[in-house]
Amino acid sequence: MESTAVLLESKSSPINLLNEMQQLRLLGHLCDVTVSVEYQGVRAEFPAHKAVLAATSKFFKEVFLNEKAADGPRSSVFLTEVRVADFASFLEFVYTARVEVEEERVQRMLEIAEKLKCLDLSETCFQLKRQMLESVLLELQNFSESQNSEEESAARPSVAAPAAEAERETPDSPAAAPGAPPEGTAAKSKEKT
Repeated sequence: MESTAVLLESKSSPINLLNEMQQLRLLGHLCDVTVSVEYQGVRAEFPAHKAVLAATSKFFKEVFLNEKAADGPRSSVFLTEVRVADFASFLEFVYTARVEVEEERVQRMLEIAEKLKCLDLSETCFQLKRQMLESVLLELQNFSESQNSEEESAARPSVAAPAAEAERETPDSPAAAPGAPPEGTAAKSKEKT
């Protein structure tokens, strides 16, 4: 009798792994590389794990896989033209799969994602930018529709008012003579007499 294979899959394991790696990084445990970032005189160093950086960034993967045996394993990477706050946000994203940034920094996060070849961050930034654009377009559409309806409602009373006044002033009008028969009935009664 042949046994059937079953799938054992954890939904929480990837999240737990990321959380644990983030805690190790924050505590400086098992970190095997330091990324030095400098932008316009502001410099900071970030301890990290090569495996996490290489798994999330093609840039770092290329750097670490192309290390020369003669030089030994690389223990530091130096980045220029990357803002310290942006790299800190990048690290938080690759270690947690989420990061909170101000709206005006989304474009810069997209640029760092492209520079470091981080596909997940690029896609996340593109999705957010699309949502932001759709939101702005929806607001513009709503504003345009409200302007059109305001213009139409402002135009209607001025056109409709004289017609309504003319109907009220006409002596044959039922509104002008309460209790009088409608025009059609008055004409028929005149024909009979």
